[in-house]
Amino acid sequence: MTKRAIIIDDERLARSELKKLLQDHPEIEVIAEAANANEGIEKIGNMAPDLIFLDIQMPGKTGFDLLTELDRLPQVIFTTAYDEYALKAFEVNALDYLLKPVEPRRLADALHKLEYIEEKEALGTSLSPQTVNRGILGENDQVFVKDGERCWFVKLNEIRLFESVGNYAKVFFSTHKPLILKSLNALEERLDEKVFFRANRKHIVNLRMIERVEPYFNGGLLLEIKGGEKIEVSRRQAVKFKEMMSL
Repeated sequence: MTKRAIIIDDERLARSELKKLLQDHPEIEVIAEAANANEGIEKIGNMAPDLIFLDIQMPGKTGFDLLTELDRLPQVIFTTAYDEYALKAFEVNALDYLLKPVEPRRLADALHKLEYIEEKEALGTSLSPQTVNRGILGENDQVFVKDGERCWFVKLNEIRLFESVGNYAKVFFSTHKPLILKSLNALEERLDEKVFFRANRKHIVNLRMIERVEPYFNGGLLLEIKGGEKIEVSRRQAVKFKEMMSL
């Protein structure tokens, strides 16, 4: 199956060289190029690629800045002149990264990794809402989270809950709790309500991460989440929760 890709790099020569290398991989169709982050954000929004090749150090916004502004992430392969020390912040979490000048063998390895991951997901999951409705984030979609020098690509099904912190949201996954510049209301509009539930004014919880439900004050409920967090469900939302869960 052909994957539609966008190359985002401020160096025209680097974009041309990568396009030339990709000619040996007919499964990748380059549908657009962008010379900076803002142009890349616009083209990603308009064209919804499956994959982006992304430079990090660009004038104005960096590749990291670009990722934080996307609601839904395509697969990402970094193309960068950074050395391994600079890549330590995200090398565990990125799909792959290619050091410039890009070597044909490394490019092939990255594309094989992409193919392997997608085959594995296809075997274990049903059709993603991403395919059916691009307005809603499916549980297999991923978000980019940056906290100082640390970066993560996190699948929504790995997130236990979101907590409102003003105009930000704290994201709870694994042992981490970084902030993203998204309000809880904005997240609620994009998340699949069959998976994520608005428990109260401050919290959205992943229904599949709930380990225990207890009665609480004034007709509310208390949810115990897999990470040990205890979240109160307001009385109004408790009625909705019971209907959803057939309690």
